[in-house]
Amino acid sequence: MDKLRSMEVFVAVVDAGSFTAAAAQCEISPVMVGKHIQFLENLLGARLLTRTTRRQSLTELGLQYAEQCKAILVQIGEAESGAARMRGGARGVLKITSPVTFGSEMLAPAMVDYLAQYPEMRADLHMNDSVVDVVEDGFDAAIRIGQLEDSTLIARPLQPYSMMICAAPSYLKRKGIPRTPADLIAHECLDFLHWNKHVRWRLTGEVSEIPVSRLRSNNGQALKSAAVAGFGIVMQSELLLAGEVAAGRLVPLMEAYVPAPRPMHLLYPRDRQPTPKLATFIEFVLSRFGL
Repeated sequence: MDKLRSMEVFVAVVDAGSFTAAAAQCEISPVMVGKHIQFLENLLGARLLTRTTRRQSLTELGLQYAEQCKAILVQIGEAESGAARMRGGARGVLKITSPVTFGSEMLAPAMVDYLAQYPEMRADLHMNDSVVDVVEDGFDAAIRIGQLEDSTLIARPLQPYSMMICAAPSYLKRKGIPRTPADLIAHECLDFLHWNKHVRWRLTGEVSEIPVSRLRSNNGQALKSAAVAGFGIVMQSELLLAGEVAAGRLVPLMEAYVPAPRPMHLLYPRDRQPTPKLATFIEFVLSRFGL
């Protein structure tokens, strides 16, 4: 038998005062009420009720067990009510992880619109270029750039992540304009610290060994600022550099050699029925950044 259902029947017997009244309340037969009580007594190894032809009374164990059952049933009711409220509308806290550049340049501004649309929602946006464990770290969703490993997570494709190579007009006036990857040997190429030394400046075409940059950083904004200041050539996300290009502070270079766009996905744990907060976020991200 179902233990929880038997506890509900037992509490009904205690409150109603008889098997017959409890049977009517639970919409089962008095015989079935007796079976539920017997199931609990066998489970506990002790009697819960003492019955005579005139009345029934709780044993000492039965009195204590009845109070505990009532408390458990109240907690379960509150949990179910909370879940029903969650299903009824988007409310609560979304915990999201995203790469730094995409998160700061695109996702954070978009979240303003999402939160305006769902006023009972809150968002915790964690920006990190390291791969995190979505489930283990308690994230509702993640934006991930690059090829995906096998995963139990659901992956929804987003617009590809494109790159640009740029330099400031002042730098190009001083150092000249590189036309091919081989020309970069004579230039100051800004390095991202997270790049592996074997895959620095991955361009389409043969590239000789590019000297190690005199300025490296783990932050794309810092490299962009150095490029705008005329220090060197930067290869960064189109999202990060497009504004500077539009303003004339940076000039696109070597567009034929720019690496192919990398795939980008929205990831989230499998669930037969996502909560409204996650479902609305998925719909929003796909409408804003989807293919």
